Amino acid sequence: MEHNHEEHTHAHVHDPQEKKRQINRLSRVIGHLEYVKKMIENDEDCAEVLIQISAARSALNGLGKQIINEHISHCIAHAVEEGDTAAIEEFQKAIQKYL
Repeated sequence: MEHNHEEHTHAHVHDPQEKKRQINRLSRVIGHLEYVKKMIENDEDCAEVLIQISAARSALNGLGKQIINEHISHCIAHAVEEGDTAAIEEFQKAIQKYL
């Protein structure tokens, strides 16, 4: 996956507790996807596989919302204070891709 990061001036520091919650949530999603992989390998019922994929997608979307909220509360608020329009524009583009 290609990452294109524009340079912007705001400090990009995240709350360690929030970061830990996000990593834990992502670990659960990864575990769930490993379970889905085993279901497919074991030729389990397709309807059940689809339900589990939907649950994993929902969990991943929840993580995305959590990251968006954290980024707005901290990084974007700080960027606004510093007049860092590049950071704001970059985040707007990321939101458009996410949606």
